[in-house]
Amino acid sequence: MTTQEDPQIAEMPSSPWVRFLRSYGPTANNLTMFDEYVTSALGRAKVQPIQLSTPLLDDMVRHIEARAPGSLLIAGTAGDGKTYHCRSLWTRIGGDPKVWASKGNVKEHLLADGRLAVFIKDLSEFNGEESDLPLQRLERSVLGNDDSEVVVLAANHGQLLDRLRDLGKRQGRTHPLRKPLQESFLQSGPAPDRLAVFDLSRSTSRKTLDEVAMAVAGHSEWANCSRCTLKADGKVCPIDENRLRLLGKTDDGQLARRLGDLVEIARLNGLHLPVRDLLALCANMVLGYADAKLAKENLMTCADVPKIQESGQVGKASIYANAFGANLPKRRASDRPVFRAMASFGVGEETTNAADGLLVYGKDDSRMQADFERLVSVDPIYGATAEFRAAQDAYLEGHEGARLEGGSTEFLEMLEAQRRRLYFSLPESEPGYPRWSMTAFRFAGDYLDMIGSLKAKKPVSEITRGRITRGLNRVMTGLLLENVDRIFIASSGGFTQSRVSVLCDHETPSRRQGGIGMAIKLDEETGRAQLDVSLSPVPGNSVAFDLSPIRYEFLSRVAEGALPASFSNECLEDLLAFKAKLLRKAEIVRKAGFAGDDDEVSGEASALTLNFIDIEPGGRGFTRPVIVRVPQ
Repeated sequence: MTTQEDPQIAEMPSSPWVRFLRSYGPTANNLTMFDEYVTSALGRAKVQPIQLSTPLLDDMVRHIEARAPGSLLIAGTAGDGKTYHCRSLWTRIGGDPKVWASKGNVKEHLLADGRLAVFIKDLSEFNGEESDLPLQRLERSVLGNDDSEVVVLAANHGQLLDRLRDLGKRQGRTHPLRKPLQESFLQSGPAPDRLAVFDLSRSTSRKTLDEVAMAVAGHSEWANCSRCTLKADGKVCPIDENRLRLLGKTDDGQLARRLGDLVEIARLNGLHLPVRDLLALCANMVLGYADAKLAKENLMTCADVPKIQESGQVGKASIYANAFGANLPKRRASDRPVFRAMASFGVGEETTNAADGLLVYGKDDSRMQADFERLVSVDPIYGATAEFRAAQDAYLEGHEGARLEGGSTEFLEMLEAQRRRLYFSLPESEPGYPRWSMTAFRFAGDYLDMIGSLKAKKPVSEITRGRITRGLNRVMTGLLLENVDRIFIASSGGFTQSRVSVLCDHETPSRRQGGIGMAIKLDEETGRAQLDVSLSPVPGNSVAFDLSPIRYEFLSRVAEGALPASFSNECLEDLLAFKAKLLRKAEIVRKAGFAGDDDEVSGEASALTLNFIDIEPGGRGFTRPVIVRVPQ
């Protein structure tokens, strides 16, 4: 007896895999218990799972096999893969997968060395005081020198600290594990003795995104697409088209690299994007669709593709719009940190006159027609589609009243989608259309180049160093200075937050020389750039400033002429706090004699030299000493 094959699977052989991939997407029902949710979906789909590396798993296994005393903590934020690592460790040390899959949050496995491995799959599954017992077992192992058990606990940072605090209160004490763990999480301090801490929140990077993208777009199940009817007779399957673009088959990997740039800038700005979010991002890029009437929850299945093809609206599946969650309802997109991070770049809203001129008038303007063909018409699927051209014509030919009544809305939405496509598709060296100008972080490319130079131990670009110096001087003084060789540490006559400061308390070179001046370093812990301004060669007379991408953007905008408060009041306050530290350090240096003695006594009068900052016609600042005599 033979089983009759599902007709849909026969015609759409990748359908089970695509339905499974949807479980990783930004749907409303997979925000919690993610590992269990996906495992259940995998069982229904009967496909090969997505395999991702577990970067800390080998170290965990070695720790247990070495019979190291104490226990093990797998920490992180929601979506970092704590349960995934916990389950992988269970399997690697000989645990039965069926036991793991059975009900219960605590699993026990007897190790070959006689110790009992106690796995607590997820601390968040315990309600309130239910977590007391597993935490007490952890305490006995770590602080009570009980070597009969090795506890493997998976927990969120904040939740673990809260539970330890509450347990301590019920016991009438401060829990001894809470403070050292808090310092370990927040300040990278040492872990408590006899407790090996594996913090997954520190392991994600651009490489993680590359791995996730390859695992999603390069999965072996996609091979079934080669015999799918959805691609027959020249038809375009948007699912297959998107996964090939994410895989880099159409642009030599440029889309993935530029996606990595955005994720890296977000990370360096302090946003942590867990693996779960990166999976949701890549699944949405492949399966996203902007019309929920044709694709439930705005994520396509193979069964949706024929309807989409018949509607002639394949363009609504644009991978470039999906990368920013533009296919999703705003509320659902804002629920995901990764889409909030992507939205912060403003791609689609940000633009230039040149780019919009190309998109709106390029096909008709003889001066731009060649660029339009090369940059827009070259992509008939998501670029100059028939729908885009029709909307463009209606916009250009429509009367003014129709535009005011909302007739241009459709074209303006398409215009946003085209801007997003341009960010990913513009050639790297395109002088007329720089791609970072299509974002809110116009100087992000320079920042990434600076980080690359620092990692390679090469000099930072003189243009970048000069821009930082010019921005610092303008914030320090409130004057439109053009100096790039020196930094003026100025005040208004006292330690105030005055925006305009014309009294120079100290000057220092913009390049470190002889232990004095500004050095640009790489902070190994954060991966960000750091400004280190030294006012004397004696140790202890320097001030460091963490230069995140948004702070670099702020300094660059100010250096190019923007008013400081027009971009970010938060960044301005950060820079003014840095200035205040430099002023205090300048006073210490001056009192120690490194800056010379400004006071002169002549007869019965005391002379005080004040260094005013003047500006030459070209914008270059210089100090003009003014001697003020004060009668005794």
